[in-house]
Amino acid sequence: MPKMGESIIEATILKWVKNIGDYVKEDETILEIATDKVDSEVPSPSSGILTDILFRENDVVSVGKTIAYISTNGEIVNSAPMETLKPMVAAKVENEFTNLSEEETLEIKVPVTDEKGRFYSPLVRTIASQEGISLTELAQIEGSGAQGRVTKKDIVAYLEHRQDSPVAPVTAPPVQPISAPSKPTYSTDGNVEIIEMDRMRRLIADHMVMSKQTSPHVTSFVEVDVTNIVQWRERVKDSFQKQHQEKITFTPIFIEAVAKAILDFPMVNVAVEGSTILKKKYINIGMATALPSGNLIVPVIKNADRLNLLGLTKEVNDLANKARNNKLKPEEIQDGTFTLTNVGTFGNVMGTPIINQPQVAILAVGAIRKKPAVVETAYGDMIAIRQLMFMSLSYDHRVVDGFLGGSFLRRIGDYLEQFDINRTI
Repeated sequence: MPKMGESIIEATILKWVKNIGDYVKEDETILEIATDKVDSEVPSPSSGILTDILFRENDVVSVGKTIAYISTNGEIVNSAPMETLKPMVAAKVENEFTNLSEEETLEIKVPVTDEKGRFYSPLVRTIASQEGISLTELAQIEGSGAQGRVTKKDIVAYLEHRQDSPVAPVTAPPVQPISAPSKPTYSTDGNVEIIEMDRMRRLIADHMVMSKQTSPHVTSFVEVDVTNIVQWRERVKDSFQKQHQEKITFTPIFIEAVAKAILDFPMVNVAVEGSTILKKKYINIGMATALPSGNLIVPVIKNADRLNLLGLTKEVNDLANKARNNKLKPEEIQDGTFTLTNVGTFGNVMGTPIINQPQVAILAVGAIRKKPAVVETAYGDMIAIRQLMFMSLSYDHRVVDGFLGGSFLRRIGDYLEQFDINRTI
């Protein structure tokens, strides 16, 4: 399992593109994996024949762990039949059955496949031969590998209990599982549609529950006058796109204000580890992005405080396009220190977002609406039509108290209200 990013320690196998017995070329995609909601293709490290797959689809595997074996010393023939594959002992497997010479390996008496076409890897056949397990007995071992194949773990577990619980003969009825399967969910009258959560939705659900269990959430609200921003964007959006080939949205303007406010209140840019506060010296702002499936993903703009408005615009547009087309790299959703979510995209005026752990705060911006408001002028107070927007900040009350959270939120609002309507592009 390849390393896909600095903080990634495991990945989920989504799909095996190649099957056992297939010839694969170096750098040809051999499987697809997922890490923190990002899907990636894994290329073959060398050319050869895929002789063994150790993990099934949907298995979670640690980075650096062996997931398959490729024979590089067999006859290189496309779609070679399994009977022609040269037996080999899987290398670098730390167990008592790997200390065999090639000559000993070639004397394995268990065939590659049984009469039902079930494939047995070289390592499994070596163990079976040494332990005197017949093909009939081997066929009765329940496999946890791809397509029900017997893996090293399966046969070793069987050997541990072999004396007490020998496998029944082929003619015997199958052994019942120790624990009964969980009761399936079903509709008795057909008026309920049963929908299984997809992998990303399960990840999101687990992450949200964990966040609520970890952090005592508090949410503060402010209403912000963004009339200058709306008028400025309306005036420059066409020329901005013509000059820079980029669409200017409100998101980079919000991120710019957040980055400035974090510089003023750096204790919002922290994480909690036990009773220790980790103060981050970099400002990486995640932006929650809706996917066509309805799920959300949070790509991260690294060092947002070092980018000007054009740089932020390019990053926002690039990451949003990658997210919608499932092209995000694992490192592009890692190491965020603060998150922005725009609930106004869905027509909502405000929300109470859940903190994106291990961060300690998240900002939600609502829909911008025209409303009558009191405006202070040199001639006195007046009622005018203004573009107003609610912002809400959820924060971890273990380390961010009301004064810090409220002051930080108000500072973001101040930066937005002080936006220069004559700003050049």
